[in-house]
Amino acid sequence: MSDFSKYKFGTKAIHAGADPDPSTGAIMTPIYQTSTYVQESPGKNKGYGYARGKNPTREALQKNIAALENGKHCICFSSGMGATDSVLKLLRPGDEVITGDDLYGGSYRMFTKIFANFGIGFHFVNMSDTANIKKCINKNTKLIWLESPTNPTMQIIDIAACAEIAKANNVMLAVDNTFASPYLQNPLALGADIVMHSVTKYLGGHSDVIMGALVVNDTKLHDQLYFILNSCGANPGPMDCFLVMRGIKTLHLRMERHCFNGKIIAEYLKTHPKIEKIYWPGFTDHPNHAIAKKQMRDFGGMISFVLKDAGIDETFKIASSFKVFSLAESLGGVESLVNHPATMTHASIPKEEREKAGVVDNLLRLSVGVEDVEDLLEDLKNVLG
Repeated sequence: MSDFSKYKFGTKAIHAGADPDPSTGAIMTPIYQTSTYVQESPGKNKGYGYARGKNPTREALQKNIAALENGKHCICFSSGMGATDSVLKLLRPGDEVITGDDLYGGSYRMFTKIFANFGIGFHFVNMSDTANIKKCINKNTKLIWLESPTNPTMQIIDIAACAEIAKANNVMLAVDNTFASPYLQNPLALGADIVMHSVTKYLGGHSDVIMGALVVNDTKLHDQLYFILNSCGANPGPMDCFLVMRGIKTLHLRMERHCFNGKIIAEYLKTHPKIEKIYWPGFTDHPNHAIAKKQMRDFGGMISFVLKDAGIDETFKIASSFKVFSLAESLGGVESLVNHPATMTHASIPKEEREKAGVVDNLLRLSVGVEDVEDLLEDLKNVLG
């Protein structure tokens, strides 16, 4: 297996984990579509026994994602929520988690509706001010879980500062890096213990796969998480792994265009008379912009904005009127999407709680794709006027 870990990002994206097939020389990693493996004698095999535990296509992808995050180990899961679920399974009744008040709705639902029932305590705070994290730390705190940028108001959390707090208190730090992707941000280098990706989004990049991943440096932690995967079975199939490896080969190219288009769209929306507020970390007046500039390589293609004086009906009408932007869940694909968080991605969060975090009924979220930016601007002009 060639070691591409020291190469630059684009080279790693194309080559890491993807050695030519030894039996045929095929340059693309084969799809090992098998559930079991023949053993020479009981207990003696070539490293593979049953595909829930290990699969060669999945292993190639895991090596690739680990290299992109500059990590030692990666484990892929059947979804981002499957990956998140496995991290929470490291905890025990009575343990507590500190997390953000502006959190992906699926994570909020899992934390409050599933794991809270097993005696895990959760503190939802504004993490853009790390003093709020320090206030919640106690002897029961075992995990800090953060997103940066957050979903959907693009709060920027100081990952290095959170890592200092975590280490000083013997607490694990997990970072959901989905919005940034490893192209823009590498939390392990900033002190995080675990990096989570909804691989469905930018890593896959083509809206055709559901998958999650965890990246770690600590071998013992990797072994614990792998035990959970193998025991509980949230493993992805080989075809999905193949599709993600193919998607990752253009990750650096796609992210360049996402960032390029995102900047132009954000600047257009910032001065539009129908926009009351815009969230995009590339603006110098965005809260914690200096931290974003320090810990990210660019500012991405995710943008949220609040429509001025718009009721729910007008907001729905606008969200449904685009021709190039598609009204849909998810993000990070080559196509541009518009999302209404209050009724879509964040519908599981109680209205009072989500509005405190800025997820109001007249807020829309854009995932800016890689189309020609002139067409995206024309679409926005036709809808917003």
